[in-house]
Amino acid sequence: MKTWKVLGIAAIVGVLIVVLVTQVWAGSSWNRWSWLGGRSENTAAPMGKGYGPGNGAGAGNGSGPVISEPMGDLSEEEEAGLLYMREEEKLARDVYLTLYETWGTQVFQNISRSEQRHMDMVKMLLDRYGLEDPAAGKDVGEFTNPKLQELYNQLVEQGNQSLADALKVGAAIEEIDILDLKEYLAKTDNPDIQQVYENLMAGSENHLRAFVGTLESMTGETYEPQYLDKDTYEAIMSAAHGTPHGPGGPGGAGHGPGAGHGPGQGGGHGPGQGGGQGHGPHGSQDCTH
Repeated sequence: MKTWKVLGIAAIVGVLIVVLVTQVWAGSSWNRWSWLGGRSENTAAPMGKGYGPGNGAGAGNGSGPVISEPMGDLSEEEEAGLLYMREEEKLARDVYLTLYETWGTQVFQNISRSEQRHMDMVKMLLDRYGLEDPAAGKDVGEFTNPKLQELYNQLVEQGNQSLADALKVGAAIEEIDILDLKEYLAKTDNPDIQQVYENLMAGSENHLRAFVGTLESMTGETYEPQYLDKDTYEAIMSAAHGTPHGPGGPGGAGHGPGAGHGPGQGGGHGPGQGGGQGHGPHGSQDCTH
């Protein structure tokens, strides 16, 4: 009888040891994955309350660019504008891709994705009107327009000097983009071209705010406009969401998993800009409109 009791106690102890070892192994496995970079939902970093756009690679871009307005007769000025804007959007994308490789700052990668969407929208217009694509077959940093080729080389050289210089280059590109779009908008009465240009302008205003906010939060420098007049610049920087100068204005809205909700670019429905991972007084590194 005593032998059976001893055997029974030993069996119970063995079971307890197995259970404890299993629990310890499970805990060790979870800790190992956490140490390697895994993160549970409970340990996710909280969203910041910065002014900047939301953070997101997908950018809440809905179903993709859609041009809903009808075509019109294409003038020589309108044709020249489309060809130029196709490569100017490429210039912005290529500069940001190159500067991201240099500095690894997320704002360049995020906005380069947005510039690709802008390129795609202009390409849709080229296809609509049967125009040859000047960007076809061109690698990053290669352009048909010699002036844009020279400008690309200058901007990359300047942006390679320091992170602050790189962010100022980004802001300058968006300023130039806004001015060019205003000029070409004044030269067209085609509804579909107007729709695309207005969408691109809303995006450029978002990008300008993102670059300025990142410059201030990461370097402490206050940005001074290089091409826009002071009143226009301040109107863009102080625009509230949903106003003509804001990310929720006509022609497109903010993108990225912010707290707000706006129409996705080209009619899609993506998370709107706002309440995202902002850094500093005016925004973050994240803008993907």
